[in-house]
Amino acid sequence: MDLLNTGIAFDLTIVIRVLSALLLGFAIGLEREITNKYAGLRTNILVCLGACIFTIISIYGFPEVSVTGDELGTRDTARVAAQVVTGIGFIGAGTVFRHGATVFGLTTAATLWVSAAVGMACGAGMFTLAILSTIFSIVVLVSVRLFERKILVSSAKNTRRLKMSISCSNEKSGEIYDYIIENSKYLREISRKLNKQDDNLTKIIVILDFVGRHPIQDLYKTYQKLDGIESISIQEFNE
Repeated sequence: MDLLNTGIAFDLTIVIRVLSALLLGFAIGLEREITNKYAGLRTNILVCLGACIFTIISIYGFPEVSVTGDELGTRDTARVAAQVVTGIGFIGAGTVFRHGATVFGLTTAATLWVSAAVGMACGAGMFTLAILSTIFSIVVLVSVRLFERKILVSSAKNTRRLKMSISCSNEKSGEIYDYIIENSKYLREISRKLNKQDDNLTKIIVILDFVGRHPIQDLYKTYQKLDGIESISIQEFNE
């Protein structure tokens, strides 16, 4: 069936392909959103949808023309879609960042790359490939993460880099400072300065690695017991 010459069939096919890209992009993005990653639902949906649209344009958007200009020649249906593979790298690079020797966001960048591939499969009408790829991607993202947490307990994947800000009384700041140094196995950075808002308080900034399933909760429990601490703020550097 020549979809270019059958308006109804063409429109229905386009709708099915675009909707499938939207739904499958949503499925991949949902996993990223649940795990609180920077590129979540909206990003994955739009990447998948955009790749689908570019693929459809590449297939149907250009007439068949020969070198002499006759409409009986051949066309390169991959010339636009091929650029999606390269172009998605710019978006993926925006999700990757480095803190010290640690690089974050590689998994999210790879997920966006897969979302683009799924969108291209939808745009080409390869629904079986698109659905299977989506299922396998989600299975990999979920199951491997659980495997790393349950089995590879001491793996670097289970290490969380945290930034902890402690406001404490000036009298106790020295003791707390020494306690952190002595009891933080993976201490990366530590600094101490007077609180600008309150001269009676000292602010201690700590960056450390922590191995465990609930790093923030565990650190709160540990440091809230110390005398002289007024407040604690702990943030995790996201992947």
